[in-house]
Formats: sequence, structure tokens, C-alpha cells
Amino acid sequence: MTTRKRKILIVDDDPAMRESFDVLLQSWGFEVLQAADAREAREMVDRADPDIIISDVVMPEVSGLELLRELKAGNPQRPVLLITARGSIDMAVEAIKQGARDFLTKPVTDFQKLKSLLEDAEREIELRRKTKRLANRVESEGQFGDFVGASKPMREVFSLIEMVANRDVPVIITGESGTGKELVAHAIHEMSPRRGKPFVAVNAAAIPETLIESEVFGHERGAFTGAVGTRAGCFEQAHGGTLFLDEIAEMPMILQPKLLRVLAEGKVRRLGGNQEIAFDVRVVVATNRDPIQAIKDGRLREDLYYRLNVFSIPMPALREREDDVPLLAQSFIAEFNRKHHTEIEGISEDAAELLKAYPWPGNVRELRNIIERAVVLAKSDWIDSTVLPPYIRSTVPSTEKLVIDVGTTTMADAERELLIRTLEHAGGNKAEAARQLGVDVKTIYNKLKAYNIEP
Repeated sequence: MTTRKRKILIVDDDPAMRESFDVLLQSWGFEVLQAADAREAREMVDRADPDIIISDVVMPEVSGLELLRELKAGNPQRPVLLITARGSIDMAVEAIKQGARDFLTKPVTDFQKLKSLLEDAEREIELRRKTKRLANRVESEGQFGDFVGASKPMREVFSLIEMVANRDVPVIITGESGTGKELVAHAIHEMSPRRGKPFVAVNAAAIPETLIESEVFGHERGAFTGAVGTRAGCFEQAHGGTLFLDEIAEMPMILQPKLLRVLAEGKVRRLGGNQEIAFDVRVVVATNRDPIQAIKDGRLREDLYYRLNVFSIPMPALREREDDVPLLAQSFIAEFNRKHHTEIEGISEDAAELLKAYPWPGNVRELRNIIERAVVLAKSDWIDSTVLPPYIRSTVPSTEKLVIDVGTTTMADAERELLIRTLEHAGGNKAEAARQLGVDVKTIYNKLKAYNIEP
């Protein structure tokens, strides 16, 4: 909690009651202001802007409930506690509905409860101020195009984007899935002289092998069964602009020599066509594999790689830039407030610590999905740990051991049991289970299918 002295305004027409609160609250370290009625309270609020208000309900002329409505209209976030000697359940319910933080009865004898309520209000005030500073930081220093981040690794990425944007050379972007490789390609395009021209994105891993050649190079009518018309390929579509080829290492090896020739000559021939069509395109490619390892594994042609690797931009994983997690989360909250018409203010301290400690195998994409889920599930103005997925809330590492009976357990049985136990430990998150086992997430899906394990 902050050491800053908080100002509390006591509103009560009983001078003795005001003085007793004054002595008590000052002993707890608060700065105390006093008002005898609603009129004085309004003046004090305008002049001193107290952090917290404690008000009697029964007062002459204007009641505490009426004052509460006025105070909440002026500043809905300021905590207000109401007290009365003639309390009722209906009055308490109405006070909470009007925005009171709590409702106490006179004489206030449970000082520990009062102190706890004030400390809780202080924590929320400080959290709200931190959140405001965070939102201001996102706007002032944490944004670069569509990117959010102020960490050293991301500043290096921003510098590389600025360096290469105006130089019309091929770029290869490397990094894990979900790190924002397509955003880099967009940023390069938008900061280049080609902005305003087409930006065409093709994911080589998402197109069936039987269709990818037509997608990339285009086709003429009758080139194959089902080709009932002429179709321009992505090079023609991107003419004058930027072509982004995502997951280049997933492109079938049989097509890579043809792609190399097209890049070298600046001309493309559609499937079934005789005419070569010239194009003017800047090519940006991306892969979530280590390109050198992909070459060794026979997934990427070496000559194609060196043709494309004029300029390289490596994207850091989110776990390598954990200081950006609060900035990203606050930015996503603002985005999803607009989308879902919610008014979530920010993330509680305990939830923020959990998010920063999590290794994020799915990177920024995973964080974005989790924040959207939390915004939808949140029951208050804040995202707390209760609306985070179980595998993020599980901060205590498992010490469970897998015991194998050598001589009676098959390799398949051992692998199946290890997969089941790891998925349980990861809360059902396949990406996290893949990270813990040191394998690709596709392997997890393949093993689940092979062993007939229900996800």
C-alpha cells in the first residue's frame, strides 16, 4: 500500500461524532476533513477533493443518500461509506444500489472492520491510479503502429522496422506463433512508399497442398478440374504493394523452386497459361521455425532462404518481454470494452502477478484471448484471479512423479500416461503441455488422436 496520506471527509451534523472520527482516523494515519451538512460537504469536495467520504444518512435538509447520489454523479469512483443510527436492511440495500461502498450502523464499535474497509478502499484507489498511469503509458510510449510494448526487445524490433521500411528489399520475420509476425509485415508496408497499395497475406500452412499453387501463382480457365474461370495469383493481386508469405517453411518443397524463379525474374505464369505476367511486389515472409534447422530438416530450400534473407527481423517471445504484459493487457481491455460494451477498468494486483509469471507458450495471441475471456467473465470493474484460466492460477508446481514398471510397461503406455498427466498439470492447455514436454503443439494433437484421448 502507498505511504501517501489519504484525505477522508467526515460528513455528520453531530460535532461529537465528527471529532471522535477525527481522532480515530488520524491515529491510523489519515488526513481528516469535516463537514456538518451536505452543503459544506459539496464545498469541501470541490476545494479539497477528498479520497474517501464517510457520511451520516440522517441529516437536515439533504440526506446522506441524496448526497451519495450527488457525489457519485460527480465522481463515480470515489469510495463513500454511509453510517446511521436508524439503519434497516432496505436502507442498506438502497445505499449499495446507489453506489455506497458499505453501510455501517451507529455507534461504530467494530473498528477493525472500519479499518479494513478503508484499507480496501485505499488499495482500489492506488490500483486505479496505477491503471491510469498504465493507460497513459500505452498512449505515450507503448504504441508503435498496431504494436504495444515498451521493453528493450520490442524497441529493437521497432528500430529494425523503421530501418528497413523504406528500403525495398525482401524481409524474413522469425519467431514463435502468436508473437505478431504479420503485424510486423503490416507495419513495414504502412511505413514504406508502397502504403496505399495492396497488402496481400497468404498462409502457406493454412492452404491445402492441392490448392496452394493456384493460390500463389493463379490459374487459367480449364487449367484443372474445377477451374471454371481465370484467377489471379497473389503476386498479381499484390502488384505495386506488399506480399506477405506466412509460414514459408510449410510450403511444399515441390513449389519452392518455382517460387525462387518467380522471385528472381519478377514474372509469374498462371497454371495452364502461356503468358508471363510482370509484377512489382515487395516480398515479406515469416516462419515460426528456425530457418537453418528447417533447411537441415528438408523443409526449406537453402537457395530460397538466402534469396529471401536480405533483412531479418527476429520477434521475441512474450516470456522474453514480461514487462510488456501489463501494457498489452490494458490495451486489450480497452479493445474488448469497446467490443463487448463493458467498463472494465483494469487488472487486480494478484491477477497481474499471475499474468507476469506465466510463460505464455501462445505468446501475445494467447494473452489477447485470455483477456477477452476475462472481460466477459468479470463480475466487477476489475479482472481478478478468479476469472483467469485454472492453468494460470495454478502457481504451485506439481511434484507428482510418473512411476513406470520396467518390464511390464510398453513405450506407448508410458507415453500415453505422461501425456495425460502433463495435460492435467497444464489445466488442459495443449500449448502449455507442449511447452512442458518440449514438443510442438501439433505433436500433442497427433498424440491425442493416436492414443484416442479425449481433449
